Order: sequence, then structure tokens, then C-alpha cells
Amino acid sequence: MFVDEVDIHVTAGAGGNGCLSFRREKFVPRGGPDGGDGGGGGSVYVTAIATKNTLVDFRYHPDFKARRGQHGKGSNQTGQTAEDLEITVPIGTLVFESDGDERRLLADLAEEGQRVLIARGGRGGRGNAQFVSSTNRAPRRTEPGEEGEQKQLHLELKLLADVGLVGFPNAGKSTLISRISAARPKIANYPFTTLTPNLGVVSLSDNRSFVVADVPGLIKGAHEGHGLGHQFLRHIERTKILVHLVDVSSASGRDAVDDFDTIRDELRRFDERVAAKPEIVVATKIDALDEPERLDALRRHVKKKRLPFVKISAVTGEGLDELLETVWRGIVAAREAAADAEPEPADEGIDLITPARLRHDA
Repeated sequence: MFVDEVDIHVTAGAGGNGCLSFRREKFVPRGGPDGGDGGGGGSVYVTAIATKNTLVDFRYHPDFKARRGQHGKGSNQTGQTAEDLEITVPIGTLVFESDGDERRLLADLAEEGQRVLIARGGRGGRGNAQFVSSTNRAPRRTEPGEEGEQKQLHLELKLLADVGLVGFPNAGKSTLISRISAARPKIANYPFTTLTPNLGVVSLSDNRSFVVADVPGLIKGAHEGHGLGHQFLRHIERTKILVHLVDVSSASGRDAVDDFDTIRDELRRFDERVAAKPEIVVATKIDALDEPERLDALRRHVKKKRLPFVKISAVTGEGLDELLETVWRGIVAAREAAADAEPEPADEGIDLITPARLRHDA
């Protein structure tokens, strides 16, 4: 089951209580206070790992609580600090703190190994040995451990892929991803066959590879929640380029140029940054093309917008090699552009631990 949004509650561990104790030993009169401090409570961290690709586990386990620290003991023994609780999530997870209807972004875990402190464990209380003074040689005062932080979190997954396949339902996205990768999505001749996003790894010559995301079909009004588009459009926000599939056969009963303009308008209405991504237009199902003028009209329309244009048949394999090389060139250009761009400054107040920081601290 693919789940990309969940709400969970996390509670850090409370600190252990300080101990009230006096040293009592034969031949040692007035041994004095020896109550130890309580141990610290466990904190809660969220870590991104590559072995998960859905948030389904949290649907059945929404509550997480770290252990509390041990209480202090006599003989100045400090209670043991509790272990921290690690919550593992897929790469690409956004962590929000929920406060009623408002949400505040705590972390965007876009790399494997990124780790963020979500809830800090409570401090252990002091034992009576800490309160000795020149005027109070036998204190009977101790401190209880502090409570750990509690937070209501909203987790949202955005798939990480180099290429996002977009287009009307039944435009051939699932068939294409099944031909160019090892992904095996459901394929059928009716709209909305794909109900959840699919990921596939495409391998090319010279050890080149990239990841493709097949997003469920979009329709007019998707940005307002019509169809399935609004639910899954966010999964193409992280992609480097878009591959826009347009059915040029007459089986759909729609006009190919209108389909192209409709999807581009939905992307723009959803997010201008998504619509501005590099785009490759692909005319699909040319093996079933019975009206060549439909293909010519789409080609002329796309040429005016100065977008790359490729015609393919995922069934026969025609044009697939040309498409993959065109996609690869687009990915390389997008990566170079991203490398030249300056990184955004990190948000203040977020204790985000990256793999590079771990190596530096070591």
C-alpha cells in the first residue's frame, strides 16, 4: 500500500528523579548525603533511509514514545540516560509540526542519512548530594526529572526522481515506464488505471542511469482536486525534468493539442515552479495513429513553444532510444544548472544532521 501522508504523535522520555539518600556505613558516622542525579530521558529523532518508500507503517503505529531516564541512586550513583528513539522515514519526507490547522516545517529530509532532532528528552533531576552547602550539611531536597517534549507531527512524502511522467489518463505512461525500467505497474485500456505513483530505474549504456516517476493521470481541474492529480502532483515537485506524454491516436476522442495545453495549464495553476521545469513532449501510440494530421498539428504547436519533441510507440519500441537519450541530455543540463545555483540558507532553529556534518564531526 502506498501512503504518502500521515499524522503521528511523538513524546520524548522524561528525566529520572534525583535520589534522597545518606551514606550509612559502619564506623562512618555522619556519612553525609549521597543521593545521585536522575538520568536524562531519551530524545526523538527522525532519520531518512533508502530502504523505505512509503509511510504506510505509521498508519498503524502513530504514537512514538522514548524511554525515561533511570532514577538516581544512593552512593552518588547517577541514573542511566535513556537511549534516543530513532524514527526512520523514506528519503524525500517533509516533517511538519502540527498546531491545530497550522503547520510549521521542521525538516526536509532529501538525502539518505539526514537526521533531525524532533523532541528533546527531559533533564534528570538532581539528588540531595547536589544541595550540600556550608549552612546545610544534610539537605533533604531533591528534584524530579523534567518531562520530555511532546509534538504532533505531519509527515508528507515527495518522491525523489529525476524525471516525472505527466499526461492525461491512459496516455501511455504506465506502458512506457514498464518498457524502459523494471517497474511493473498495472496496465489496462481505461482511465485511472494507475492509482498510486510508480518509480522505475532506467539504465543506459556507459553506466548511466536515472529514476522515473509515473504520476497518476491528470485531468482538467486537477489543481483543485479533480481526479487524482491534486493528491499526487506534489510528487513531481522534486523532479529535474518533465516528460509530457500526449496520445495522438483517435482512440481517446480528444484533440492532442488541447490535451497538451490543458495539462500545461494545470501544472501552472498548481505551482509556477513546476510548470517552469524543463519539459520534453512525447507523442505516444503512433502505432495506432490513423490520422497523421493529429501528429503534425501537435508537432507544429510544440515547435512554436521551442520544446523538444519525440514520437514513440511503447508497444513496438519505436522512438524509445531517441527519447531516452533526449531525456538524459535534459537531466545533465538540469544537474549542471542546479550545481551552479547557490544553495539556500538553512532554517534557523532546526537541528538538522546531514551525512557531511556527521563525517566532519567524526
